[in-house]
Amino acid sequence: MTANSTHEAWPDLPYSAWKDTRDTLHLWTQIVGKIRLALTPWLNHSWHVPLYVTARGLTTSPIPYGEGSFEIEFDFNQHLLEITTSGGDHKQIALQPRTVAEFYEIALAALREAGIRVEINDFPSEIPGAIPFSTDRTHAAYDAEYAERFWRVLIQADRVFKQFRTGFIGKSSPVHFFWGSFDLAVTRFSGRRAPPHPGGVPGLPDTVMRDAYSHEVSSAGFWPGGGGVDYAAFYSYAYPEPNGFRTSVVEPAEAFFSEALGEFLLPYDVVRTASDPDAMLLAFLQSTYEAAARDGKWDRAALECAPGIPGVPKPTR
Repeated sequence: MTANSTHEAWPDLPYSAWKDTRDTLHLWTQIVGKIRLALTPWLNHSWHVPLYVTARGLTTSPIPYGEGSFEIEFDFNQHLLEITTSGGDHKQIALQPRTVAEFYEIALAALREAGIRVEINDFPSEIPGAIPFSTDRTHAAYDAEYAERFWRVLIQADRVFKQFRTGFIGKSSPVHFFWGSFDLAVTRFSGRRAPPHPGGVPGLPDTVMRDAYSHEVSSAGFWPGGGGVDYAAFYSYAYPEPNGFRTSVVEPAEAFFSEALGEFLLPYDVVRTASDPDAMLLAFLQSTYEAAARDGKWDRAALECAPGIPGVPKPTR
């Protein structure tokens, strides 16, 4: 591997090469995410818990604490976990091979040193057969190059997802990194209520899933492999799934509907190696959304608009 490989706009991210790092990093992000969860007032669809892509890595954004706030950020440039408080405290933890149990202990100790006391649920979410953070000495891998590659893929996905988001004036989520499922996602809503979600997700109360899917959605995102898919991929699904959705013709031709997962998939490598990755990804996002909206009979005239242009206000009707 060359040093320049991680600085490609759309870097190679073979699942088999960084699976152990991916699994460890997933659990580290859960620890940080659960800190935010424990201290932040509940917001619909669990929008109070995700992380966000930054120019350095992934951040919690400011977390309220007393009359101040603090922020935790994974810096995948310098490979540090940074804890910054509004009172001026600044703690750094090296991102390096270490067990989940050690990371858990060090992160909470750093918060205590900064005057922040928080207790979190010690059990991982959305991971079958998970080990409590405090006793997990199994996951301990950290390959800095692949962690950086992963973040650089997130930068590209975040950028394109945000462009896609501008073509919708109905309710739409921010671009979120959900640490439970370890994916970056953006979601559009029809405005209508959905049937109660059946739940059954490991380590996650059914009430949380029902809140997340309280209304009809078309959701798309990126995950770096795992959960039955041993490669990085973009995905798109609808809840509830309307009749005809899974047999819809979508773009590009390499996209397909996974019967096992119940959603459309587009392998990341197809996008990465395309002559115009942005255009291909936008075509996937738009065509799968249109399939969901068409088959679900959304009021598209009231919900859609032209894509946004920097510096140009949207026209009013």
